[in-house]
Amino acid sequence: MAWRQFQANLNKNFSTSVQATRERLGRVGQDEITELPQEYKDLENRVDALRQAHLTLLKITKVYESEAYDYPSAIQESLSELSSSLSQGISARLAATRGATAAPTPPPAAPAPQHKTLPHALVRSATAAAAQLQAANPQGEEPLAIALGVYAGGMEKVALARVEQDTAIRINHLHPWQQVLDTSITLAMKARQAVRNSRLELDSAKQTLKTANAAKQEQARIDLEHAEDDLVQKTELAIQLMEKVLKNPEPMKLLNELAKAQLIFHAAAAQTLSDTQAELEELTAAAGEDIRL
Repeated sequence: MAWRQFQANLNKNFSTSVQATRERLGRVGQDEITELPQEYKDLENRVDALRQAHLTLLKITKVYESEAYDYPSAIQESLSELSSSLSQGISARLAATRGATAAPTPPPAAPAPQHKTLPHALVRSATAAAAQLQAANPQGEEPLAIALGVYAGGMEKVALARVEQDTAIRINHLHPWQQVLDTSITLAMKARQAVRNSRLELDSAKQTLKTANAAKQEQARIDLEHAEDDLVQKTELAIQLMEKVLKNPEPMKLLNELAKAQLIFHAAAAQTLSDTQAELEELTAAAGEDIRL
């Protein structure tokens, strides 16, 4: 029984492939191809547009999976850090080899990982610049060093908000958006493929009935009826799934989550930068008074 079922499925798949090839090569007239309902074809077009809309936005929002999207120098920094780490490791091993009899020294602690975002890079550069200025004048305060410290403090808050934004976008928008694409939309696409295969089987059955001899006419007619019923069932299921996808409010909710995370970040950044700029303006005015005095 299992072998007969396998053989039947094999024959059906072969007939379907032959039918698809004949259509692709233009050897089948349009009147020989079963017409699907207009409702079904309209839903196909809408689902195609919906899927493409998901892919179009996803192509850009996937940058939030990598925090260095606004800082191209992150690659060079990472390579520099890797080179420095390797050099330290080699030096430590050489030292251990030379002084094998001496008491072992603990390996240097690995530096804490640094965020590779533009705000974080600005914090590091402003802090380093302030330290350089102040080191050159240990006896007094350097006004620009103080201003750089104020700027670094403000940007540190912006950097923290930026990381929180990216995390929120990944959790509340990006991953669910991909999931919608991978589940309900993909399910609808598979149902459509099942309709296509069923339609090919039906048209293949029609051709078989046309060419069947008297002894095979009855079986060919039964196969045709089964193929018609199968196409009707699969078309109805595909219509249901496509309508469900198109009525799903989840994509709009996820788009709202994207905008909400961006709004929270930009509002926090704007407030922080406003406070920082006001403080820098006071320092600038004080520096101008010192020059006039």
